[in-house]
Amino acid sequence: MRLAVTAMNITHDLVVIGAGPAGLAAVTTAASLGLSTLLLDEQPRPGGQIYRNVTTATARQRALLGQDYQRGLPLAEAAAASGAEIRHDSLVWDVAADLTVTALRHGQGFQVRPKQLLIATGALERASPIPGWTLPGVLNAGAAQIAMKSGGLVPEGRVVLAGAGPLLLLVACQLLDAGVDVGGLVETAPAANWRAAMRHLAAALAAPAYLTKGLRMLWRLRREGMPWHTQATGLAVLGNSRASGLSFQSRGKSHQIAADTVLLHHGVMPNTQLSRLLRVDHQWSDAQGAWQVITDDFGQTSLTGLRMAGDGVAIGGAMAAESAGVLAALGAAHSLGRLTEGERDQRAATPLHLLHRERAVRPFLDSLYRPSPEIVAPADDTIVCRCEEVTAGRVREMARLGCQGPNQTKFFSRCGMGPCQGRVCGNVVTQLLASELGKTPDEVGAYRIRAPIKPVPLGALVDLNVSQPTVPPVNAV
Repeated sequence: MRLAVTAMNITHDLVVIGAGPAGLAAVTTAASLGLSTLLLDEQPRPGGQIYRNVTTATARQRALLGQDYQRGLPLAEAAAASGAEIRHDSLVWDVAADLTVTALRHGQGFQVRPKQLLIATGALERASPIPGWTLPGVLNAGAAQIAMKSGGLVPEGRVVLAGAGPLLLLVACQLLDAGVDVGGLVETAPAANWRAAMRHLAAALAAPAYLTKGLRMLWRLRREGMPWHTQATGLAVLGNSRASGLSFQSRGKSHQIAADTVLLHHGVMPNTQLSRLLRVDHQWSDAQGAWQVITDDFGQTSLTGLRMAGDGVAIGGAMAAESAGVLAALGAAHSLGRLTEGERDQRAATPLHLLHRERAVRPFLDSLYRPSPEIVAPADDTIVCRCEEVTAGRVREMARLGCQGPNQTKFFSRCGMGPCQGRVCGNVVTQLLASELGKTPDEVGAYRIRAPIKPVPLGALVDLNVSQPTVPPVNAV
């Protein structure tokens, strides 16, 4: 879908989509270089997912969420003081090839068109398709953390956490610190992951803060003495009308843990909805089990003027995203003639060094927490597309009937046709089809994304006034 309008005039030097660490760092850098800069973000306050609500969090929330969370406060304050135009509560639902951005704010549609566009929309939590994962009472671990950040809320009753990844350990520690009854931690990483990860340990020592933090979390959880199961397989959520616990096998034994809430997590992956919409070049990463956007060191994609930075390109963490945001802003300034190549490269030396240092730990973490086979290729009767209730078996059937990719599968099975446009099921469907067809994920491809990338009211389209593209900014932290 594209609005039938004439090309609008340039409104800004740089528009940044996303107010996480990459977006905030980019806005501050760009404004300091004299670029007329606009930041658009869907949330009411800055911080993205990692620093959500950091500017208004209570002292108890900050203490509970730790020093890493509090790092977002000076980032948000610097962006607010930079002189850049900031519009929160702005849902970007379309971006055209000429970089015209269409968004919705307080029920009113508006458009802006920059000379350079930076997309910094971060990561999405990977789907955890196991039997019963669609029951009430089952959440992603990241959703539980968002509740803590947004309102200091924690689940009632007993909680069990299952999956693999640093966030799973972090949320478990935070829930314990908040006084939640954690009934058990169930890790699904296979034993082979440890052997694969050890090959990257020496390189990971270049970023010792990650390893130290991980050891502290492991010590905290071991000290608690709660049930901790490793190499778990056969996960299934118990319950009929809502979750009542989790069953699984671990080291040759069957287990059940009663719980009121089941939190699942199997890592995160880049949010590529906008980059897919714009048809820029992507590549499949076997290491991260996800699509990544192809960019240069300054975030430039295959579409001239479109840059991307942070976890929306490849998973690297908040510190890496911050450096990538600075580099993208420097690249934009150079393209617009505000910096010479020599000036750009001189300013880029430090953030580029920090970015490479932060990325050094990724091969270790990616290998250690690689999703188990049953998450990547769930059983036939397991739902993979929650919107349309399509099972893994149905996707495999589509491949046997001749569908060669996700888009044909969508046409014949409705898989990925719901309001999320495959944000949840897309990676799983690509991997299922690749396995069934004997192809690589790159050969199978991904869902084709169309605007609006999220549901918007019809009135927003009717009332869209492209002749007056600006709305009053909100620059308050």
